[in-house]
Amino acid sequence: MYSNVADKANGIKCDQIGKLEGYYSLKGFPDKLRRIKYLDQESQKEFIFLTNNMDLKATEIALLYKNRWQVELFFKWIKQHLKIKTFWGTTINAVKTQVYCAIIAYCLVVIIANTLKIERRIYEILQILSISLLDKTPVREVLTDCDYKNIKELKNNQLKINGF
Repeated sequence: MYSNVADKANGIKCDQIGKLEGYYSLKGFPDKLRRIKYLDQESQKEFIFLTNNMDLKATEIALLYKNRWQVELFFKWIKQHLKIKTFWGTTINAVKTQVYCAIIAYCLVVIIANTLKIERRIYEILQILSISLLDKTPVREVLTDCDYKNIKELKNNQLKINGF
């Protein structure tokens, strides 16, 4: 339909406003769309963004999309390191609380590892701590004195529960 003024100094090659063509496309989304062509100065790659946001500047939209990858990497890190596979609640407060608790636990383990100078990966330390939560052994001993690669179940005199 028309073009906005492109901020070429900031990498915006074009900022166009238009509508979808075709009966089903127009029926599915009758509003205006914005097409922004952006040249990333660092990588010299050209990107094309399609949005329905008419309020933000083209440079802001380009930076939002560019930084979106960092958000994706953050969520990947959360899944890998904090072991959050599903959220217990669906409200914003529930999700934030669960993520904050997981980050705090992770940071505490990192601090313990650095303070005690433990030569294990954080993931290993988390696994060791998870299997020794109710153990009364000091943390330093749990993390340094045991060879957890060759764990064999100890024979003990615990009572058997019928049916198990």
